[in-house]
Amino acid sequence: MTKRNILVFPCGSEIGLDIHQCLKFSTFFNLIGGSSVDDHGRFVFKDYVGDIPFVNAPDFAEKMKAIVVEKAIDAIYPSTDMALAVLKKIEGELGCKVIASSSETTDICLSKAKTYSVLKDAVRIPKIYSEDDEMEFPVFVKPNVGHSSIGAEKITTRDALNEKLNSGDDYLILECLTGEEYTVDCFTDRHGVLRYAAARKRNRVKAGISVNTSFVDNQDEFSQMAKEINSRIELRGAWFYQVKRDKNGQLCLLEVASRFGGSALLSCALGVNLPLLSIFDAFDYDVDVTPNAYNVELDRAFSNRYKTDIEYDTVYVDYDDCLILEKKYVNAGLVQFLYQCVNKGKRVVLLSKHDGDLESELVQFRVKDIFDEVIHLPRESQKKDYIGEGKAIFIDDSFAERKDIHDATGMPVFAPEMIDVLMD
Repeated sequence: MTKRNILVFPCGSEIGLDIHQCLKFSTFFNLIGGSSVDDHGRFVFKDYVGDIPFVNAPDFAEKMKAIVVEKAIDAIYPSTDMALAVLKKIEGELGCKVIASSSETTDICLSKAKTYSVLKDAVRIPKIYSEDDEMEFPVFVKPNVGHSSIGAEKITTRDALNEKLNSGDDYLILECLTGEEYTVDCFTDRHGVLRYAAARKRNRVKAGISVNTSFVDNQDEFSQMAKEINSRIELRGAWFYQVKRDKNGQLCLLEVASRFGGSALLSCALGVNLPLLSIFDAFDYDVDVTPNAYNVELDRAFSNRYKTDIEYDTVYVDYDDCLILEKKYVNAGLVQFLYQCVNKGKRVVLLSKHDGDLESELVQFRVKDIFDEVIHLPRESQKKDYIGEGKAIFIDDSFAERKDIHDATGMPVFAPEMIDVLMD
């Protein structure tokens, strides 16, 4: 299979970043990130295209077609519902595939009202009120077209409801569901066969994404609902649906989305790489779905990426409490960075005043071969006297050592906790 170029757009969304996580080691696909705003994708995707017009801009299609040509894009992987719907509509003029279900399906899934209309005879949907109906408060109001819980709100009085509806947006008024909420990650192949469905609890939610999630013990009722949805809507690739239990404990549908879901990395942790499966399926390859059988829980938090203007060709690194911690643990994060340097052809030098047999300990900890040179200094010597010519950086846990080197040479100096700054 020829290596194909995949544009992830918008690449800085949480979904876009998750797609990168799932595909970054693939030998079959080369990832390009694209965004309309200056977002985190620029720090993650090595090949990045910024300033793409928003999907509702009049020049969006022309700009996207130009990117497809310039970057030789084979497929675009949309990461939001709106991008997915717009790109699927113009797929025929883009000159590449759009990794998604059909345009008809994306339109259904984009609208909660259309979704409920199509599925009302197949699965339990929430009771829908018109504005003048007698209704039992609280009710739940959410945009007909929306995402990430934006604009969704529990309303407790008629006055508050009228105020919400007078905003002019297109809202649905629904019964308020009080039970547990779940996301069910699914995959349907190009033949329409539902190959995977796995329900997970939304244990903690932030900005509409379950930032702590774990699989339910009994999948049967969720799998059955997935089959019903799959039989009524023509889905393809990764998709998901969300449900919540009503006051009687019955599952009630919230939404269906024809894309890879937020925190669906939980399935990837079992070996079900939904974005990878979706791309292979989009190019008409047969795929197999074989999850591992162990328990796993996913918890998400902010992570940091950095860009610097540091130029260096040599790294000097300390041993005690820097490379080796508490005299018994290898600093795995530092080793990762040192191998990044090896991959880039940078010179790596160990500079240490270690009391002991440094050579044998490097062998013992299996790190000897990382270094181009090992300099074992006498205790009374100064490290600055062993720094050679050229652009270099210095890594040491000791502030005094770092200050001494910085004052003497002006080179950038780093403590072990700063290594993330240097990682690609």
